[in-house]
Amino acid sequence: MPDSGRSGIYSMTGYAAAASELPGGALAIDLRAVNHRYLDIQFRMPDELRPFEPAFREAVASRLQRGKVECRISLTAPATAKAAELKLNRELLQQLIALQREVHTFTAARELSVGEMLRWPGIMAAETLTLEALRESCLALLLKVLDEFEAARRREGDKLKAMLLDRVTRMEYRAAQVAPRFPQMIAAYQEKLANRVRDAALAADDDRIRQELVMFIAKIDVDEELTRLGAHLAEIRRILEHGGAVGKRLDFLMQELNREANTLGSKSIDVEVSKISMDLKLLIEQMREQIHNLE
Repeated sequence: MPDSGRSGIYSMTGYAAAASELPGGALAIDLRAVNHRYLDIQFRMPDELRPFEPAFREAVASRLQRGKVECRISLTAPATAKAAELKLNRELLQQLIALQREVHTFTAARELSVGEMLRWPGIMAAETLTLEALRESCLALLLKVLDEFEAARRREGDKLKAMLLDRVTRMEYRAAQVAPRFPQMIAAYQEKLANRVRDAALAADDDRIRQELVMFIAKIDVDEELTRLGAHLAEIRRILEHGGAVGKRLDFLMQELNREANTLGSKSIDVEVSKISMDLKLLIEQMREQIHNLE
């Protein structure tokens, strides 16, 4: 299982590659990933490496939680001009010499020359790895690639974290500008009521004016919305500082923030508060776009 307790923020996008020389071949692995709702791992490799795929898949899944991942593994002839070191098949050579002696007991046939023996099929062979050694070499290189891949995703995640915290700070600043505007809005509405009474040449009814003012205050009150908005922003800070797999939790909080920003705008009768609501929704959308990149 992936380590859900790891710290830091990780992007779902990333790339890493590495190569190594093996006896009889060159091994290369490259790993790349893009955004995805779940963890989707695809391997592209030669048929001779297919038996190792379960081990490769387990190694990748132990380090990632989300993303569409493509892992390419190639095993080719050495890229260098240096020929692979040849080894003498001593067991086959001994068998060949023994057979030659046995043949000589029946006939005086010519003995094989050294050159003919060396050209005998199977006598000389390039050094190769056993299947288990090949599996271990592939896994070791894959783990190296995963280390580099994780480091790249962490660096990108740090950039996204800084961007998100910057947007949180901006939202906190804009939200803090709403409450101070309420005394002005209430005073303006109270004056508007008094003017209506005066213009209509009606007797001033303090109780009626007071009741309408109370209804007006209740209608435009956004204290609960601002409280919930502040709580959601504080939770985003906490999640980002804790780290780990944060994408889905942050995406949910974006929905909650958007709901509060919409309510704030729908209750607004003040141009500046309406503008603050629009600014908040713009910042939320900027955050949402980047959160889709987070694991």
